[in-house]
Amino acid sequence: MFSLKLSFFILFYIQSALSAADYYKILGVSRSASSADIKRAYRKLSLKYHPDKNPSEDASKKFSEIANAYSVLSDDDKRKTYDRGGEEAVKQQEQRANQPATDPFSIFEHFGFGGGMGGRRGHDEEPRTPDMEMPIRVSLRQLYIGEVLDVKYSRQVLCVEHASCQRNCPDCQGPGIKVRMQQLAPGFVQQVQQRDDSCVARGKCWRQNCKHCPKGMTEEEEIQITLDIHAGMKDGEKIKYDQVADELVGHIPGDLIFVIKQIPDKTFARDGDDLHTTMKISLEDSLIGFSTSIKHLDGHVVNVVKNDVTYCSEVVTIKGEGMPKKNGKSKGNLHITLTIDFPRQFSPKQKELIRAALHHK
Repeated sequence: MFSLKLSFFILFYIQSALSAADYYKILGVSRSASSADIKRAYRKLSLKYHPDKNPSEDASKKFSEIANAYSVLSDDDKRKTYDRGGEEAVKQQEQRANQPATDPFSIFEHFGFGGGMGGRRGHDEEPRTPDMEMPIRVSLRQLYIGEVLDVKYSRQVLCVEHASCQRNCPDCQGPGIKVRMQQLAPGFVQQVQQRDDSCVARGKCWRQNCKHCPKGMTEEEEIQITLDIHAGMKDGEKIKYDQVADELVGHIPGDLIFVIKQIPDKTFARDGDDLHTTMKISLEDSLIGFSTSIKHLDGHVVNVVKNDVTYCSEVVTIKGEGMPKKNGKSKGNLHITLTIDFPRQFSPKQKELIRAALHHK
């Protein structure tokens, strides 16, 4: 009976171990990874899988797994517990401590991405780094059919060990602000505010030549951002990524803003949701009518038929062949300006035939 219970317990333990999450695997780091390695991995993955920016169906689940793994491995006590007993041991420890469940977005905010993503928490009282605007050049064809672009972007990010390079400075009243007391006369003291770049937060200043951050407060990081160019977007339209601009200690990162810049097209010109183009026809076609076609931006053929007389610079409108509208359910119109290719001269015989055709004496 005892051996049966023991076998059942061992089987249950094996099944639990197999189904438990491997936090190191989730973050893509080894079990011997340093805290800095874990922070770097989390920062990269959390930006990649943030559900506000990643349209895939499993992004939200993946993001929560990444945040949960980081919440454990970034805490020395929890990490030791996890290394000894796995995910279940950590859960039991949290239950004993009566700790609330981890909010993945709160950890994301720690790295400067949280406040604006998806309209979550705001920190209006904190200064922000400048917004960064970047033009993104796209063709009219790309705006017609829509496209997903991968863009590489370099920015300044906080040194992962920046907290270790800060020390207490009571005179610091915020990033770059230092306040000191100046005695004007016996019994009269004036508070003077001055610029001090070593101040990084209220009561905190930067420790110069700190070994934890040999490159300084920030270091360059190259990230890849997926830009979703929706069909029908317009020149000058903006795509905003909240709080993905440069980071700085004591600041909320500004926004990264991509501005659509349309490359002029050789065939079509855009006006709102409508497209304009020109077509040259012969004098014969202008008099007796014609049937022809033009190739659209995505390659499909648009038939142009006219059975009556065409006047110089006459405009033919084909409904529903313009740019896609934002609602995605309809399109603007295509306007074709017809120009007539007149012959330079007629022979006497041709003139007689023209007069006869037009019944002129």
